[in-house]
Amino acid sequence: MNNTSDLVRSNIAPIFHIMSSEQQIIQRTDQKAFTLLSILGVFMVFFIVHFLKVQLGWFSFVMVLVYFISAFLAIIHLVLVIMPRLRKSNGIVGENDDSKYLTNPTFFGGISQFSDETEYSKYFKEVFSDDNLTYRMFANQVYALGKINACKNKDLKRAILFFSAAIVSELFIIMSMAWSRALPFLFPAG
Repeated sequence: MNNTSDLVRSNIAPIFHIMSSEQQIIQRTDQKAFTLLSILGVFMVFFIVHFLKVQLGWFSFVMVLVYFISAFLAIIHLVLVIMPRLRKSNGIVGENDDSKYLTNPTFFGGISQFSDETEYSKYFKEVFSDDNLTYRMFANQVYALGKINACKNKDLKRAILFFSAAIVSELFIIMSMAWSRALPFLFPAG
């Protein structure tokens, strides 16, 4: 055993821990996005059913516009959380790059590029026989997961803001309807 191999083995455990943590964050972010999308769908159905009862004045009209624009933007950002758009990586990068190693055999996208298990097995053995390449590959995978999480969290924050704007505008519409109906009873004209 050489010293480099021991170094790789000692550094792989923390990398696996970080990868596991990043994957859990991805799962929780996706779960939040699906939950918000479901809640927004329920509120939209509720609003659309009662939309015909809204007496449109300027305030209600503006709030309806805010509602639909905010709900639309919330949906877009929630979909971007679920399916983030990322730039394609050049594969395994780092010092002493070898252009031959551009496929990461630990990601689904990399695995699916092989035509059969024999080709995959050969490539897998070749990559993992080089300690430096193995370490760089896992470090790049952690980096890629971090970038995915950053994109997902940015879009989730925006989705939450638009979701909040949609719900608040819907609340204002309901409050204005309630106020316009209660006003004659609270202050009778006579």
